[in-house]
Amino acid sequence: MPAINPNPTAHTIRETLALLDRKELSTVQMMAALLTRMQETDEQVQAWLDVRPKFLMELAETQDRRRSIDKPTTPLFGIPVAVKDIIDLAGYQTVCNMKARESVEPAIRDAEIVHRLRKTGVIYVGKTVTQEAAAGIYSDPCCNPWDTTRIPGGSSGGSAAAVANGTALGAFGTDTGGSIRIPASLCGVTGLKPTYGRLSVAGIFPLSASLDTPGSLARAVADCMALYLGMQGKGNDIPTMWNRFPTEEGSLAGVRIGVITNYFSDHLSPDVEAAWKRAVAHAERIGAEIVDLTWDDADAARIAATQIQRAEAFQVHRDLLRTAPHLMGEQLRSRVELGAVLPADVWFTALNARERAKASIAALYAEHRLDAVLVPSTPITAPKIGETTITYSDGVTEDTGVALTRLTQPWNATGQPVFALPAGLDRDGLPIGLSLVGRPDDEWHLADIAHALETCLQ
Repeated sequence: MPAINPNPTAHTIRETLALLDRKELSTVQMMAALLTRMQETDEQVQAWLDVRPKFLMELAETQDRRRSIDKPTTPLFGIPVAVKDIIDLAGYQTVCNMKARESVEPAIRDAEIVHRLRKTGVIYVGKTVTQEAAAGIYSDPCCNPWDTTRIPGGSSGGSAAAVANGTALGAFGTDTGGSIRIPASLCGVTGLKPTYGRLSVAGIFPLSASLDTPGSLARAVADCMALYLGMQGKGNDIPTMWNRFPTEEGSLAGVRIGVITNYFSDHLSPDVEAAWKRAVAHAERIGAEIVDLTWDDADAARIAATQIQRAEAFQVHRDLLRTAPHLMGEQLRSRVELGAVLPADVWFTALNARERAKASIAALYAEHRLDAVLVPSTPITAPKIGETTITYSDGVTEDTGVALTRLTQPWNATGQPVFALPAGLDRDGLPIGLSLVGRPDDEWHLADIAHALETCLQ
């Protein structure tokens, strides 16, 4: 297997901050190790686009000088973070993996969430690879660091691969149909898709305004929440936040977790199904009350999200489709062309269907007094590069793109917060991911549950 060790260090953001504070690690040492790791592996992984080593080392030296004089007041001082290349980073191009944007001028200012997180003292390592216009699940040419013959998922594939490969401790992602949760699942990292609308999309290249949701990727739930706070402009809350997440095994006493026994159990690889069952058993062992239930509108929610995305992606790219379709990749062009032929009333119908799905899942949570729902993120582990269809053990064949988004898109329609959690490895040594889905605007309670669960899934 052409693999690269995807976990060169066990250090999380939280652990790294402690090492820096105790002066057991300098920012220069950390940055030098990161850049060495990148030099040794990124020719195979190809997660990164624009990295400026001389500038990064100079910035690290500056931070160490400041640290030697006075204790930094910024809560993520020196933490290396990756920026998905549909998100503006001042001084860098936002190409979005699009030929039509190869000559675009560098951004003159940060995206709003980048600007807010910058105030916490993070170091932006550079831009990471995304699927063209963030419209898909491949993130070509990025490869999966667990096995470079396989895809990392998309569209935040470069960000997930960078975190998994140890060339960033945290990363920005965006999620319109699963684009944080899919690569987090396939690359074995943690991802947070917040409630739709919780984070600003100013300075982010759009795909579907009714669905686009920025979020974070990192090695742990607490790290994702630290980045999330920074993206909200609440960085001052980060130092006290760490106390919320104890390092010992947590308890889920009094927590009710739903397990949806239809739709999300259809056409799963045996290893994914087994990992899901193990996670449910772990949750029950540490005190959770498990509630088996069905959600009859799950597929309708997925279809609504698909139709909304197609209609709105056409609005974003219609001028390019008309004037320079040769500058669009086949997958993006096909997606936009599908949006072009949708009848005008489809978008309104899909929005109505979305509202019905939101109402039905809210009723389900209320009826069963649920704190969260636990389901697989993807029905399979990372497919081979170029593998266009998936065949399950029951003989059913499914398009790879449909397979990877089938279990994520319903939650884009409902807009709920979701944590993608690593849940072990399959028989080929590839990561499996699960999704813990919370109530709208309830990120913190969801994070508490996710943290308790992650301590017994690793």
